[in-house]
Amino acid sequence: MEDFNDIDAIGPYRTDEEAQDAFRHISENPLLEKISLYFFPEESGDYLKNIFLQLKSVDEFQLLVMAKVVRRILDRTAHNFSYDGISNISADKKFLALSNHRDIILDPAITQYVLSRNNIPLTEIAVGDNLIQNQFIEYLIRSNRMIKVIRGVAARELYLSSQRLSKYIRRSITTGMSSVWLAQRQGRTKDGYDTTEQGLLKMLDMSGEPGNFRKNFEELNILPMSISYEIEPCDILKARETFITARDGRYVKQKSEDLNSILVGVTQPKGNIHLNIGRPLTHEEISLASLCEKNDRYQYIRHAVNMRVVDGFRLWKNNYVAYDILNGTTRFADRYDLADKEWFESYMEHQLDTIEPELDRAGVRDHFLKIYANPIVTKDIRAKGDLLV
Repeated sequence: MEDFNDIDAIGPYRTDEEAQDAFRHISENPLLEKISLYFFPEESGDYLKNIFLQLKSVDEFQLLVMAKVVRRILDRTAHNFSYDGISNISADKKFLALSNHRDIILDPAITQYVLSRNNIPLTEIAVGDNLIQNQFIEYLIRSNRMIKVIRGVAARELYLSSQRLSKYIRRSITTGMSSVWLAQRQGRTKDGYDTTEQGLLKMLDMSGEPGNFRKNFEELNILPMSISYEIEPCDILKARETFITARDGRYVKQKSEDLNSILVGVTQPKGNIHLNIGRPLTHEEISLASLCEKNDRYQYIRHAVNMRVVDGFRLWKNNYVAYDILNGTTRFADRYDLADKEWFESYMEHQLDTIEPELDRAGVRDHFLKIYANPIVTKDIRAKGDLLV
């Protein structure tokens, strides 16, 4: 039976000895040669194995393996990568990064890459345990500063695991142990709407001081982040899933789907990528939220995070093209030319060719377009001053 009082059980490796044992196991896995040849084809097949056998700490793993892997992914699959807002990170203060979530692995990995380039200590990363499908993946994930988020359990266990996660995050930040990266919602955004789950904010408050809402959120130093991909990772997979969910009322995920989504997200072209690091939530915002009644307090915080995420999201030509196609308008015709539109339509039809013939192609196409068009919808809502729900 799991001990939910043991908050360290969900954390990454804490000692060099633990990490080195994991590195040894990773080096012995036959999959490592394939991974090594994929990312470093100019090297011998035992390139990564030799590195893992020499690693002494998680910090070395980040520097000698992960930073190089992320750079290779960007070089191979991105046209251009940019970021802004690095000055919003205070060098002497840990933070909770609340980020939109478009790709399982790349969103937090790219964030770590940016922090590393700016000599800022890396964060720990909250990841659903559904991704830990075997011991090899667990070794890799825990070596990558990942916090295990329990999912798919009964209500009582879910409450206890949420309480433990909340305690872990608060302890990491308030003691100066580590900053934490956390998606603003459970699972990736699959419909183009980046929105913060109220339940997540309640989870964060669980470990705080009873009756002291303001202190509980101020000490987390919440820093909203927004990552934008010109070509949405796994776009056709997301469109297919949202279509089936809308048609059947539910979607049954196959056992290998998460792993497949990871591989597709890492390898598919992504065009331009931009990461925005938003301003941390202010004392004034949190104080105003604390004056609200019950759930309205969380709604206030939720809205503040949503606004920054939407503001920081960068729109690309694909977004404008998709919006006009979906709505039958020429509202954004000045933002792209005929070649841009033809490219996107050709790309979309190619992606649609990969779905099962028995699925309604037009229906999936509609969901595909919404993935790209809905970020404009959220910016319209933001411009009107309405609540982003």
